[in-house]
Amino acid sequence: MSAEDAVRGYKQLTRVEQAFRCLKSVDLKVRPIRHRAERRVRAHLFVCMLAYYVEWHLRSALAPLLFQHEDLEGWQAERDPVAAAEPPQDLQRKKNRRRSEDGLPLHSFSSLLQELATRSRHQCRMRSDPQGPLLIRLTDPTPLQKRAMELWRAFPEQHSESGQDAFAIKDF
Repeated sequence: MSAEDAVRGYKQLTRVEQAFRCLKSVDLKVRPIRHRAERRVRAHLFVCMLAYYVEWHLRSALAPLLFQHEDLEGWQAERDPVAAAEPPQDLQRKKNRRRSEDGLPLHSFSSLLQELATRSRHQCRMRSDPQGPLLIRLTDPTPLQKRAMELWRAFPEQHSESGQDAFAIKDF
C-alpha cells in the first residue's frame, strides 16, 4: 500500500465518526437500547443502520440542494491526501452564492427535510354526505419540493457487484 493510500484509508475513519454522530445526536437521535434478548438487540441495530443507510442515500441524491460537495468521494480520490484540504472551487461558488444551479436556496440536510415536510395530503368528505366518496388532495409542491423529487427519482439504484443486496434481513 502506498503512503497516499494509507493516509486515505486513515481519513476514511471520519466517515465512521460522522455516521456515529448522525446516529447518536445530530439527525437520527438513537438512544441507548434497553433490550435484553439478542434477537431484539440485533433487530434494533438493524433498524438504526437501515435508517442511516436511507439518510446516506438521501444526502447523496439531494446534494445539489445542500451545502455539500456533489462528488465528494471523487474529489477526495483525486486530491493529494497529505496536503491541506482546500475546498473545490465549485463548492466555494455554491456556498458563496447560497443558491443551487437552478437558483433555489441551499439548505442543510435538516432544514431541507423541514421544507419537504410542509407538503401534505388532505382527505375530505362532504359534510352533507358523510358516507360519500373520500376526496384526496395533495398540496401543490413548491419549486424546491419539485426539484427534490426530481433528484430523488433520478438517483441511480446501487447494487453490490454480485447483484445481491449487501446484507439480508435473515442475517439479523
